[in-house]
Amino acid sequence: MKRSNQKTGREAYSTSLREAMHAHLPRRGLELIVEDQRVRWTPRILATAAILTTWHSANELREAFAAARDVVVDMYPTRKRPGKHLEGFLKALQNQSDDLLATIRPSLRADTQRLAGAAWRWKQWVLLGVDGSRINCPRTAANEAAFDCAGKEKIGPQQQLTTLFHLDTGLPWAWRRGDSRDSERRQLRDMLPEMPEKTLLLADAGFTGHELFGELRQRGHAFLIRAGRNVHLLEKLGWKVEKHQRLVYLWPKNRRDQPPLALRLITRVCKGKRMALLTNLTPEQLSDEEAEGLYRRRWELELLYRSLKQTLGKRTLRGAAPAAAKVELDWALTGLWLLGLMTIAAAGPMKVAAAGPKTVASAGSMTIAAAGLRQPWSTAGALKTVRVAMRRSRRRVGRRALPRLLRAAVRDSYVRTGVKTARDWPHKKRESPPGTPNVRTATPREITAAQAFEPPGQAA
Repeated sequence: MKRSNQKTGREAYSTSLREAMHAHLPRRGLELIVEDQRVRWTPRILATAAILTTWHSANELREAFAAARDVVVDMYPTRKRPGKHLEGFLKALQNQSDDLLATIRPSLRADTQRLAGAAWRWKQWVLLGVDGSRINCPRTAANEAAFDCAGKEKIGPQQQLTTLFHLDTGLPWAWRRGDSRDSERRQLRDMLPEMPEKTLLLADAGFTGHELFGELRQRGHAFLIRAGRNVHLLEKLGWKVEKHQRLVYLWPKNRRDQPPLALRLITRVCKGKRMALLTNLTPEQLSDEEAEGLYRRRWELELLYRSLKQTLGKRTLRGAAPAAAKVELDWALTGLWLLGLMTIAAAGPMKVAAAGPKTVASAGSMTIAAAGLRQPWSTAGALKTVRVAMRRSRRRVGRRALPRLLRAAVRDSYVRTGVKTARDWPHKKRESPPGTPNVRTATPREITAAQAFEPPGQAA
């Protein structure tokens, strides 16, 4: 079945969708044809079906798989048709998922850097944000045993997900998942080897820690992390030359066998409340105003989670078994990443975003809406476009019709004049602010103990 017509310049939606997807998937290591002709789920067909399944809007996994398989058949009309049964697809995906993702991620990361262009770095730093969230799983006995329920009443089994994302593209970079009792900080430390060279990491108050900060500095990264009242800092320790104000030291009592960490404390007032940030950068490298602007942009990761849970429909996963729920979450994030790359590629090169306090994040955008940066891409608009292509996969349209439609998948540029928050939403989280850290003057004994360590050569 031929899907394109050279004379009329028209092609099927399935052809346009296949080309748009595979432009960002690796050409090597993701074979379409294998030597064993009995294999129906070859690596490329399996990965394509997994992504299409996670894009589909059906609540039932079986229905989403059946629709995705039909699209795959239209994409590859000359290839052996994949299996019809969901059980066979899930078995093949669970067996090959780790290898497929290890092959696909480097290609997605390379395209993220390429499409970001000048926005890949801010000054000398790659801006990455990190945050964690819990993803609900179906309340089956197997899921409860595998993921636990976080020790809370009326809460079903959940997976703890921690995600690194690139600030200016709004795209995922790496993630780790675990059971509901897993630690975001531990998951972040596990991802440190995957961070680009000279990363500036933005995080909230849940990621403070002497060991984590020390490892980030050792790897040559910078950080800007909010500190709450649970953080205890020292000042006037006299361990190094204090070249600027608000030089503080993080030196927990259970880490006194290690050198203290010299940090800079930035205190700002945001919406009438004090906010404290810790960084290992000097005022010359990062001003207070720039620090405030960058930290505000970390909110973009909350929008990524909203897109994953609400727009993509993954607030509760569809996999009834733990193995199915794990691969579903992995491929949901991979599908969101690929969808963003397809949309950004269709829209054209990006420009550098501002980082000062006047930078404003649109509540519905996936990247910052700053002066000089083109209009942010819309997850909902892009997903609607690919779902239309899936639903009408055999319809013939103009060549490269899908990229043209994706180019229009941008957020509205209007300025909101009212409050978006619902007047009364009973399930809304009302968490109290983390407060500011406790800072006290070092005692003579602590000053003496610090002299046993050689001061670092580079100032904080």
